[in-house]
Amino acid sequence: MQQKTDFTPWVNAPVRSVRRGHFWIPGERIEQNGLTYQRGPMYVEWEAPKEITRPYPVVLMHGGGFQGTEWFDTPDGRPGWAQRFVEDGFAVLVIDRPGHGRSPFHVETTGKMGPAFSYEGGQQIYFPGTNERHTQWPFAEDDADSMDEFIAGYGPLPADLALSQTMDADRMAALLNRIGPAILVTHSASGPDGWLTADRCPDQVKMIVAVEPMGPPFASIPNIGIMSWGPAAAPLKFDPPFKHASDLQQAEPGSYRLPSLAEKPILIVTAEASDFAVASPPTAEFLNAAGASAELLHLPDHGVFGNGHGLIYEKNSDEALAPILEWINMNMPVTD
Repeated sequence: MQQKTDFTPWVNAPVRSVRRGHFWIPGERIEQNGLTYQRGPMYVEWEAPKEITRPYPVVLMHGGGFQGTEWFDTPDGRPGWAQRFVEDGFAVLVIDRPGHGRSPFHVETTGKMGPAFSYEGGQQIYFPGTNERHTQWPFAEDDADSMDEFIAGYGPLPADLALSQTMDADRMAALLNRIGPAILVTHSASGPDGWLTADRCPDQVKMIVAVEPMGPPFASIPNIGIMSWGPAAAPLKFDPPFKHASDLQQAEPGSYRLPSLAEKPILIVTAEASDFAVASPPTAEFLNAAGASAELLHLPDHGVFGNGHGLIYEKNSDEALAPILEWINMNMPVTD
């Protein structure tokens, strides 16, 4: 029997000169049965190059039931987008959203858990299946060891989607109040958190890049929740304001605004072979009807082909990032 080679990713990794660390954004204290607990803290890991050449840091926000590790390395062992942003001169912060990864979850403080994340669910979301255009997934469907490692990082989402997004946005606002203005990069289920964070502290959110954000507006997402407030499940500050989500749902598009997103650079990224890409044009349409200036970047239009929903860590992840980095650097707001 052939002995399996040890997985030692540091052997061929390049030596880098960077600064790095971590800290916590605490959750609120709550009282239960005479004891004090903390609800929904947020873990933040940061890395910065020896010389920071970009004016604002980038905050990378993970999707689904995953965690911030999706930005660090790809399933086939290559550097992820976090490192690539650092190499481009940005300070980079990677969060674990409340209740995910290293940000603790307990039902008595955070609410009920949603369903566990299954292998079949992962395959349905990320694998090529019968889609012949999807050619960039980084390991074979019958590679059991790689699949085990990929699924290991997933956990349940909080069952209350609106509460989860509210915690995410509150912690993000606290983070930006601590570090100052930043660029937000979201993926999938964290997409609504970008709009909600900007709604809380518009001056601190300089740009938003949303990679296939959860949607479309007002959709019911299976096993996750309902986007009751259009591009989010949690309330947004519309002008004129809406007291109930049902009032927004009945309102005529163009009759209300989202002032926090006005004149803010927003890029929504879609992939060639992703089933989730169809949700992005309606999201951009909703935001723009509310006064935003969201642009769509479809990767094939920039010579990047074969991607699915996991484009941020597929085989051509560097090529997928290139037009996004170009857009960021071309649209960088003037520093305050």
